[in-house]
Formats: sequence, C-alpha cells, structure tokens
Amino acid sequence: MEERVKKLEAKLAQANIDAILVTGQKNIYYLTGFWGSAGTVFISQNHRLFLTDARYALIAKQTIKGFEIIETRSALTEIVKIIEGSNIKQIGFDKQVSFAFYQTIKELFSAYELLPLTNFIEELRIIKDASEIALIRQACQISDQAFVDALDFITPGKTELEVANFLDFRMRELGASGISFETIVASGYRSSMPHGVASQKVIETGETLTLDFGCIYQHYVSDMTRTIHIGQVSDEERAIYDVVYQSNQQLIKKAKAGLSYQDYDGLAREVITKAGYGPYFTHGIGHGMGLDVHELPFFGKSDKTLKSGMVITDEPGIYLEGKYGVRIEDDLLITETGCEVLTNAPKELIIL
Repeated sequence: MEERVKKLEAKLAQANIDAILVTGQKNIYYLTGFWGSAGTVFISQNHRLFLTDARYALIAKQTIKGFEIIETRSALTEIVKIIEGSNIKQIGFDKQVSFAFYQTIKELFSAYELLPLTNFIEELRIIKDASEIALIRQACQISDQAFVDALDFITPGKTELEVANFLDFRMRELGASGISFETIVASGYRSSMPHGVASQKVIETGETLTLDFGCIYQHYVSDMTRTIHIGQVSDEERAIYDVVYQSNQQLIKKAKAGLSYQDYDGLAREVITKAGYGPYFTHGIGHGMGLDVHELPFFGKSDKTLKSGMVITDEPGIYLEGKYGVRIEDDLLITETGCEVLTNAPKELIIL
C-alpha cells in the first residue's frame, strides 16, 4: 500500500495539486486496504488522513498503515479544521460524485480551489502489482472451475436462470465472495444479444448457449465468456465459432507491452472482417479489470499502448440477430514479451 500512496503523492506533485480528497470505496481500498461503507482519505504534502466513524475505527486501526486515523462522524468538517492555516490552496476530488456531495464540499472548502479530477487514481490502478495479480489469478481459477462444473449441470429443459444460479453459487462454494456482474446466460436467439442476462427461457436441444460470468475474490474480479452448443451444431455455427476462436487466439499471440490500443482492437476485428462478419462484431474488443470489472484501459482508436502489468479482456464476438451469437472471452496479463492467459477453461467447440 505504501508504494501506491507514494505513486499518488508523486502524481499530485507532478500535476501541481496540493491535496486530494478520496471518497470512492474502491480507490480508498486501493490506497489503504480498508473496505467499509464509511471512509474518507485526505492526502497532501504534510497529511495522510483516514477518517471513519466508530463502527469501523478498530478495523481501520488494525488494517491501515502510514495514515493518521481519525474517528469522527463529520469527516469533511474535521479535515477543514486540520488543514486550516496550511499552505494548501487546491484540493482535487473525483468529479464522479453526486451533485449533493459537490455542493457540500463546495461550501465546506470555500477557502480552497476545488479541482475536479477524472480517473486520477484509476490511471494508477491500470498497472497491477504482484499482490493484485495473484488475487485476479485466483478469481479466474474459481470461474474456470465453475464453468467446468456447469458443463455437468447444463441439460435441455433447464432455464437460463437455473444455469446462472448454479454458476453464481458454485463460485461462492469455491471461495468467491460474490459475482462481479449479473451473470449472462443466453440461449438460442437470445445469444445474439451480447448482454442477454439470464431469463426464464428454457434451454433447448440444437441451441447455442453463451455464458458470460465472473466472481469477486478478496475484492478483485474475473470476467470470462464461453459459448457452447446443446445437442448438435450446424456447419454455419461451427464455422462462426471457429472465426471467433481464431480472433481470440490472434490477440493471445500478438498482445504484449507496446502494442497500441487501436491495434489491439484492430487485430481481432480484422479476423472477423476478413471472414465476412465485420458488421456483426458490434462491441469493443475488451477492457481493463481489477477492483472493477470494467476499468481502464478501454480500447478504440487510440495510440496509447499496452503496458506490462495490465490485466485486460480479449472478447471477440459475432451476433446474428434473431438466430444466435458466439463470444469467447479471456482475461490476459500483459508482459514485456507477450501475455499470460489467466482464464484457462476449455475453449474448443463443446457440444453437450
């Protein structure tokens, strides 16, 4: 945690920002290791403050190192008292706050210049350290095993919701604290909906079935997708599956530090476009993940490049409206020389 705080302090100095007010739960956890519903962090050249109420004071004292821990029910008011008379002139804050909260800090910190910041801490979170990678790797292992177990559970006649519930509870049984997003189980024509969350639709023989799911393990997430076929598969379905698989594999072969964001997206899209299905790949190739299931980086027409330590998704898909869809998604750890695939559940075409 100390190294993360030092990086934030260095970034503040580089941006000529005197102090930062941190209120987002995940950013607070990233900096302090504290997880709770009441916490405020204030960092300046001369202050490292963590403020919470009596419910969490003992937990904070046992968890947090390198901060002055203050028990209070009025965190913002307490900060104003502490910094009065200091040389602080500007205070940065996350612009993604409620209007009501902004009105409060605008009034309380009227003597200071408030600087709305976008992704200031999230940009530091892009590069994962060894402890973060270990937790993400474990989350991926849990979802891998849940998928393998689900293959024995899925049969025609079960509903999408039954399969989703099986995955959710199985991941908990394997050590997850929860799911990282609402599980997508989409069968038949519903598999052409990229985010077709589980419904009461019955899974039938001859259908395509897409499973997109993930878990939370010690606050870090996994996110994977597999598409399987029930009972039989047509020649067209087999061919489309192979195109998506080759697109997925193209990135695994090419992804490494230095590859541009636009090339990361373009390499996968090129495979699908050459096969004649370009218009049917309707979403981005992936996103970063860590404490959030969708976090920086996001890919598109950008010259920014991949860096070692990023954990990103590789999720090409083809969706034929009203018929079916195929998506395969893996989580990749970027290295200087390539990438490590963190999700290792089977990807060959599976027919149950």
